[in-house]
Amino acid sequence: MSMRIEYQEEHIKNSRGVLLFTCRWLPFSSPTALVFLCHGYGMECSGFMKECGTRLAKAGYAVFGIDYEGHGKSQGARCYIKNFENIVKDCDEYFKSVCAEERYREKSRFLYGESMGGAVALLLHKKDSSFWNGAVLVAPMCKISENVKPHPVVVNILTKMELFIPKWKIVPTRDVIDSAFKDPVKREEIRNNKLIYQGKPRLKTALEMLRASMSIEASLNEVTLPFFVLHGDADTVTDPEVSKALYAKARSEDKTIRLYPGMWHGLTAGESDENVEIVFADIRAWLDRHSTTLEQFLEPFDEGATAIGRTQSNGGHLSRLKGPYTRHHSAM
Repeated sequence: MSMRIEYQEEHIKNSRGVLLFTCRWLPFSSPTALVFLCHGYGMECSGFMKECGTRLAKAGYAVFGIDYEGHGKSQGARCYIKNFENIVKDCDEYFKSVCAEERYREKSRFLYGESMGGAVALLLHKKDSSFWNGAVLVAPMCKISENVKPHPVVVNILTKMELFIPKWKIVPTRDVIDSAFKDPVKREEIRNNKLIYQGKPRLKTALEMLRASMSIEASLNEVTLPFFVLHGDADTVTDPEVSKALYAKARSEDKTIRLYPGMWHGLTAGESDENVEIVFADIRAWLDRHSTTLEQFLEPFDEGATAIGRTQSNGGHLSRLKGPYTRHHSAM
């Protein structure tokens, strides 16, 4: 883990004219593969996912993150998701613009999603099922637990209200930070991160997350890419049963699930140092194995389809066209 890495930041302008923050952690040597981060609800990449980006870059991977609209350092009403598809579209355009860079064209491409980011990763795969070489899904939001699924009558009432008060923070919820991150010191560090949204969910945001989850739940059998799903068995934010459902229903020939006894939702940021090390060791091992053995046909890039406007941090504008319980199933 002594490899030197480089960290970069820049802003891009999406197709709706919104300025989005992006960052990357790069090894100085040619990367083993590319890893694209999809952060969770209310989270961000440069601070909260810094350790993830740093660890994977030191392991030889080029790691890329983007703050969704309304999240972190990106523009937009704080944590307001007008349309979940906008998040997927922004990630798709940015990630593919990176893959189109000359030095990365022949590299394997992996998605990495935590919590709601797991839903984003699965929807990116659904959007272009042959593009990605695999996915790491940490406590993914891919199915609504029966214990918390709202009654259809409640959903109907909220749906009518969203037309009039979409941005209102009226959705009752428990403190997710208290529920997600087990280590009290790390929990307070996360709470002190001013880029992380800690208010009540906005009405439209909550409904969009519900719809995205239900859409994914209805199409779990359409998942075909290699994936590694990790979940703490004491997670009360996203039910471990949802990861079991993904593993059971996905048609992927190469799929692995690992459940960590006693661990909570924040596997990579909220557990003890010892547990975090175990989790990242498993992630690195899976990526290493698939980066060296997975040989998939990489589709040629459609340069016109990856048009994206970039604004550098200095204001210049560039425009470019282009223990644990483990189950494993593999065709390799």
